[in-house]
Amino acid sequence: MFESFYEFEHTPFARDIPVSELYASPSLQDTLGRLTYAAKRQLFCVITGDCGTGKTTAIRHFTETLDGAKYQVLYLSDSKLTPRHFYKGLLEQLGCEAKFYRGDAKRQLHREIELMRGIHHLQPLCVVDEAHLLDREMLEEVRFILNCSMDAKSPMSLILVGQNELWERLNLQAYAAIRQRIDLQCKLPYYDRSEVEEYIRCHLTYAGTEHDLFTDKAIDEIYRFSSGAARMVNKVCTHCLMYGAQSKQRIIDDHAVSRVVQGELS
Repeated sequence: MFESFYEFEHTPFARDIPVSELYASPSLQDTLGRLTYAAKRQLFCVITGDCGTGKTTAIRHFTETLDGAKYQVLYLSDSKLTPRHFYKGLLEQLGCEAKFYRGDAKRQLHREIELMRGIHHLQPLCVVDEAHLLDREMLEEVRFILNCSMDAKSPMSLILVGQNELWERLNLQAYAAIRQRIDLQCKLPYYDRSEVEEYIRCHLTYAGTEHDLFTDKAIDEIYRFSSGAARMVNKVCTHCLMYGAQSKQRIIDDHAVSRVVQGELS
């Protein structure tokens, strides 16, 4: 309902905003550059960040802008992912029925990748989301996934995406063999206050307005509440716009933000 009150053409803080309209923070641009390099060189990359820092959004941005004539993206997100289900999931995305035994499925996957490269001239890129939930067996399997051609070249680009605890685990001595294989590491931080302001402005521009609907003090309150987490910025801004439309406020000030936070989000 607030869209009509503020005369928006699009909903400004929704999850399905086109990637071309997303706020490209310096950290996001750096991450996208590293991911592009990883895809071209078939490297092993780890992306970490706290909840709400935009990890999945960054992956969506990256995969949607990849050249579909050059790359085949394979995506998995399963908190109970096992090596067998890993190979099964990838093979199913390639249109194949996986062999039952892990070793057979692994060899089958490598053959399919060789065919993909040789016949279709596509480079495979595998993204494993929520990787901080993977157990030790699955993380150990990463070493074997990347083994190909006597260790000379990886069969695919592999990107693990997870919360910061993933990197904390990989830093343990028990995972030294895996850590040594990591080619690139990216950490998505929370936005600072100026980035929160740019984020809000960018999303309002996408919605179709050039007006500053949030006062400077309102943005201060939004930053204080969200701690710079994009997900929380979306949440508080949406609630503020709903409140503003209901109370017929064209401009959202710090008092409105405080009222929303205390009354609806605390």
